[in-house]
Amino acid sequence: MDDNGTLWLPEGASTIAGEVDALFYFIYWVSVIMFIGVIGTMGYFMVAYRRRSEADRPTPIKENKLVEASWIVIPTILVLIVFTWGFKSFIKLSVAPPNSYEITVRAQKWAWVFEYPDGVISNELHVPVSRPVKLRMSSGDVLHSFFVPEFRVKHDIVPNRYTSVWFEATRQDTFQVMCTEYCGTRHSYMLALVVVQSQDEFNRWLQESRISEDASPAERGALLYQQQACNGCHSLDGTAVAAPSFQGLFGTERTFEDGATATADENYLRESILQSSAKIVEGYPDIMAAQRYEDRLTSEEIDALVAFIKEQ
Repeated sequence: MDDNGTLWLPEGASTIAGEVDALFYFIYWVSVIMFIGVIGTMGYFMVAYRRRSEADRPTPIKENKLVEASWIVIPTILVLIVFTWGFKSFIKLSVAPPNSYEITVRAQKWAWVFEYPDGVISNELHVPVSRPVKLRMSSGDVLHSFFVPEFRVKHDIVPNRYTSVWFEATRQDTFQVMCTEYCGTRHSYMLALVVVQSQDEFNRWLQESRISEDASPAERGALLYQQQACNGCHSLDGTAVAAPSFQGLFGTERTFEDGATATADENYLRESILQSSAKIVEGYPDIMAAQRYEDRLTSEEIDALVAFIKEQ
C-alpha cells in the first residue's frame, strides 16, 4: 500500500485518477451501507419475529406498496447513477486530447517495447509530466493488458489490431507497468517502468537514447538488446530464463529438440533472429515464432545484434 494511498488504491498520479477514485468509493460506500442495512434488517426480523412457543403462529402481514416500490426505484436510480458516471469516465479515457504525445507500444511474451515518434525504442516508458500521452498498442502474440495502478488506466492489447489508451501524469516519479491478462508461464515477469520526467529531462533522454552514428556494431547491438526487450528472455550471465543465455553462446555446439546439432556461428545467429522457429534448442519452448523480427529490424540492426552476441 502506498504511504499516501489507501487499502484499496495507491496514491493517484494522473488527471483521471480522482474521477475514477470518486466512482470507486461511491460504489464501495453504497455497497457497505446496503450490506449493513440488509444484514441489520435480517437480524432484527430474526429476533422480533422469532417463534416463541409451539402454538405461536405468524400474524398475516398486508403488503406495503411504498416499501415494494422503494426497493425497485432506489436500486434503479443507483444503477443509473453508476452507469452514467462510469460511461462518462469511459468515454473520457477512450478519447485522447488532440495535442497528445503518441507512443507506440508493442506487447510480446514477456516484455514491453515502447517506440517514440523520432525512432527511439526503449523497454522503459519515459513520458513528460503534465502532458497528455496516447499509447497506440498492439500485441505480437497473445492477449495482454496494460495497467498502471497509479494512473488508473488499464486496457487490453489484442493481436492483429490496435487499441489505445491515454493518461496525463501529474507528478515526476517512477511507476510500475503490469500485464493484467494471463499470457503464459512468465506472465508475472512482464513488467516495465514508467518514468515521468520534466519536459527538459524527457527531451534530454530522447537525445541520449538515439544510437550514435559513431557507435561500433557491438555497441549498437547492446542498445538494441535492451530496446527490443531481448533481455526479458536471454540473459548475459549464463542464467537460464525462457531462452538460452547469450553468455558464451557464439561458437558452441547447439543441440536441438529433434536431436540435430549445429555450431552457433554468424549464420546460425542470424537465422535464429529472423526464423526463430527453424531450430529450437533442446529444453526450451518455441516462444518467438510470432515476433517477425524481419519486419522490425533492418539488416544493419541484425548485424549489430550478431556482433553483440559474439562478444558475450
